[in-house]
Amino acid sequence: MKTLVNKPDFHADLEARGLVHQVTSPDAIELLRTSSVTAYIGFDPTADSLHVGSLLPVLALMRLQRAGHHPIAVIGGGTGMIGDPSGKSSERNLLTMELLEHNLAGQRKQLERFLDFSGAHAARMVNNLDWLGKLDLIGFLRDIGKHFSVSAMTQRDSVQLRLTGRDQGISFTEFTYALLQAYDFLELYDRYGCRLQMGGSDQWGNITDGVELIRRLRQGQAFGVTMPLVTKSDGSKFGKSESGNVWIDAARTSPFAFYQYWLNMADADVVGSLRFFTFLDVAEIEVLGEAHAKHPEKREAQRRLAREVTALVHGAEALARAERASTVLFEGGDLRTLSPAEIAEGLADAPRTSVPREELLAGVLDLPAALVRCGLAPSKAQARTSIEQGAVSVNHELVKDTARVLRVGDLLAERFVVLRRGKKTYSLIDVAG
Repeated sequence: MKTLVNKPDFHADLEARGLVHQVTSPDAIELLRTSSVTAYIGFDPTADSLHVGSLLPVLALMRLQRAGHHPIAVIGGGTGMIGDPSGKSSERNLLTMELLEHNLAGQRKQLERFLDFSGAHAARMVNNLDWLGKLDLIGFLRDIGKHFSVSAMTQRDSVQLRLTGRDQGISFTEFTYALLQAYDFLELYDRYGCRLQMGGSDQWGNITDGVELIRRLRQGQAFGVTMPLVTKSDGSKFGKSESGNVWIDAARTSPFAFYQYWLNMADADVVGSLRFFTFLDVAEIEVLGEAHAKHPEKREAQRRLAREVTALVHGAEALARAERASTVLFEGGDLRTLSPAEIAEGLADAPRTSVPREELLAGVLDLPAALVRCGLAPSKAQARTSIEQGAVSVNHELVKDTARVLRVGDLLAERFVVLRRGKKTYSLIDVAG
């Protein structure tokens, strides 16, 4: 086992960021400090893309590698066919082999962007179906199953939640998941000398099962480290937006929407998110936090967070496009520089009104009527008052003429007209339909 020289202290960095929830033994801390360790984290292939919630373990593997250790990303092709009951209130739908292979390919491609698979500290990516799919049932029950106590397994919170649920329960299929995850750790210990498993705090029981199995069957010493499950200050699930999961795949969540998710982070969550989801030095984060506490209205901490995470996940070019679109949409820039997709994404949460293109061709839709139709004014009289007071803009251009008519020439990218009343109340006219 190689000794670390002039490498950052992985465990100390996690501690400073508030990313250590439990450690199986103090020996793990000393091992990580002095030696190059092989460690793994498993990823659940229930979708073809990782999401923001998956970003924390991905970053943990990146931090591990940068500290001179050897990361293994385990894609759960075998365990994914069973389903982890941890954190779930009901039985999962079993994936077909075709869907599983599709999901595995998508996640594998994404993980390759974050980890270095060459060099002195090369990462590995493995599929646990390679060994779980070859298990002999009788041999597995004799050699592995006898080391697990059913009474102890049923006391776990993840199992108790299901057993006490009125209409839920837990199948034998999901009940055996802990055995398979423990066997994964044993297999990785044998194949690659893997001595550390990391995961969320909900995985503590599964991780300690693997540590104990290695001790019993190999008389070896293995370790586990868990990270806290991240939630927002309001108690809601991290990585969720109004439209659902925030995905790493740009086709599922655009870089612009991804950037906006971080930019709109609540004041109470932004400093913690900088610690968890960026590689900024902790001292620099503290400085940002102090400045944010004094002037939260400037949202500098949110801007830095959005820049760092978007660049990490989507790259510098995508970040530049997202920042440009944000500036144009929300700070009064030239909307004609944006694509239809950027306009639609940027104003995705704004009310949208379909208007026949013929109305704009005929010049029969005046601005007061458009404001009423789009819900920006309760009546044409009120719309005229708002226009006269300089509170209305068309495509970010202030309009004070109450006789202003909307025409085809107002269309952005041949499709949209952006109406705004006041500083932040938008509505989108869409003639595509």
